[in-house]
Amino acid sequence: MNHGSHALDHLLVREIEGALGWPDAAPLGREFSTGRFAGQSLAERIVTPSRILDIVTRRFVEPPRLRLFQDSRELHPAEYLRVQENRRRPSARALDPTAVTALLDTGVTLVLDGLEMFDPIVEVATRALRWWSGELVQTNAYLTTRSADGFPLHWDDHDVLIVQLAGEKNWDVRGSTRPAPMYRDAVPNEEASSQSVWQGVLRAGEVLHIPRGYWHQATRAEHEDPVSLHLTFGFTRRTGVDWLTWIADQAREQELFRTDLTRSPSEREAERARLQEAAIELVRSLPPAAFLTARERTRPPARHAPLLPSAHEPEVVVCVTEFAPHVERSTGQLVVYAGGRKITVRDRAEAAIDLLLSGCPVDLAAAEAQVGFDVRPLARVLVREGICVGLTPELAVGYAGLVTGGTPWKLG
Repeated sequence: MNHGSHALDHLLVREIEGALGWPDAAPLGREFSTGRFAGQSLAERIVTPSRILDIVTRRFVEPPRLRLFQDSRELHPAEYLRVQENRRRPSARALDPTAVTALLDTGVTLVLDGLEMFDPIVEVATRALRWWSGELVQTNAYLTTRSADGFPLHWDDHDVLIVQLAGEKNWDVRGSTRPAPMYRDAVPNEEASSQSVWQGVLRAGEVLHIPRGYWHQATRAEHEDPVSLHLTFGFTRRTGVDWLTWIADQAREQELFRTDLTRSPSEREAERARLQEAAIELVRSLPPAAFLTARERTRPPARHAPLLPSAHEPEVVVCVTEFAPHVERSTGQLVVYAGGRKITVRDRAEAAIDLLLSGCPVDLAAAEAQVGFDVRPLARVLVREGICVGLTPELAVGYAGLVTGGTPWKLG
């Protein structure tokens, strides 16, 4: 049993697979793809243009998380933020509603990075994509009005899935000019490709997959709807460079690699031979698969809301780890690796572990009836270790009608 190979059953994942004709996340990063969701309701549920404006208005959000672009030029923060004075603490910059209203009416692209930090529906959807792909995912929102352009023609150092939620956007997608380009690379990748891959209009409920290194640009011609909103789910995948960096970190455990390099000409050859032999053994004993597994097991959970003091323990809990938990059998026991923690339980708890680590809300009373024993002590441990959290009304919005599995639940 290894939950690390399974995905949280989320409607967004199913719609992406259906739209692109993918059986799972394996085609990610391989080639350009486009398709349409089977239904329009999901696009309308994830997030709306007004919700984006509500988020940035009610919080102190500023660059680099919040940026505005007009005619492919990034606006200075002074054009859309104002200083909010406070006599008891340092002043902070907040959105200037009057200035932003004028910009939106003229035509502007508002970019909000890391939307999953602000919205429970996007948070749960992003987590489902992380479990599905085994990769870190960040969700950025692009709200465009009138015929404003966003970024100029560019490439990303990560694979992206683009979901159009409202309005329309024109896309120009071209091939890559450097195989597997990186943000920190040996050679600059500055010359745009002339190879056209796809040019077209993306409409609400449609999705694009653009692999890393493909040049692309989104623009707005005059459409009937003056507002466009799309999300980009960015998948930062691991490379051989990341693997070698991880191996170098593991080398710190050996005194040989922590020892200062010699400057004596007579000792250099013997030192080189020792280091080379030890390095080859590290590479041999720590294959890329071990790196990927270790990364999933040791990644701590993302930030989540703390629980208020209560006379009662949570009645509904949900797993919130960045990656799907790994569960292994070991002589009558189950060893759980999740959220940077390692927990050992008796194998008779397998059914309860399967429920509690599914990524779906689990009503503890319903779970007890289903598995035949009280799961609260186990849930208490998982909550204490940060693997699960108690479901709040605010977080519950992200699961209702979008996630399949767990147990029937309701909040008191």
